[in-house]
Amino acid sequence: MNPPFAAPPTEGRNRRLWLGLGVGALIVLLCCGGGGAAIIGLGVTNVRAVDEQGRAVTDDYYQALVEKRYGEAYDMLCPSERGRESKSEFEQRVGAEPQVSSFRVRDVDEVTLTVAVDVTYDDGDRDTRRVVLELNDQTAGMEVCGVE
Repeated sequence: MNPPFAAPPTEGRNRRLWLGLGVGALIVLLCCGGGGAAIIGLGVTNVRAVDEQGRAVTDDYYQALVEKRYGEAYDMLCPSERGRESKSEFEQRVGAEPQVSSFRVRDVDEVTLTVAVDVTYDDGDRDTRRVVLELNDQTAGMEVCGVE
């Protein structure tokens, strides 16, 4: 006697199950991998931005010193550094020090927010100075917060 309905096909059932599981796993991997790649990409972009901005503010600061625009150099200092001496005191002190004739800004250390600068003075002496940077919370810009 024949059953009143046909039995469901069993042929290829396991293959469809494994194919479905494989596709699901691939989708999960792509989503997680894409998220991980996005996080890494944002991190790399942030490091590049810190390096670029740190180098730019350091370059601007030293260029102001070379061109004897001491007031502009003072304005690039962080608030705690400006609190140590007035603009006129800064201008007088920096004007009495050996004058910077040229400089070369190196890479920013993103961990310590410092930049090494190779400096040449008018008398021919050379030195490597370390510029300490600080992020200004109000402007979101970098500022010079000390030179060692």
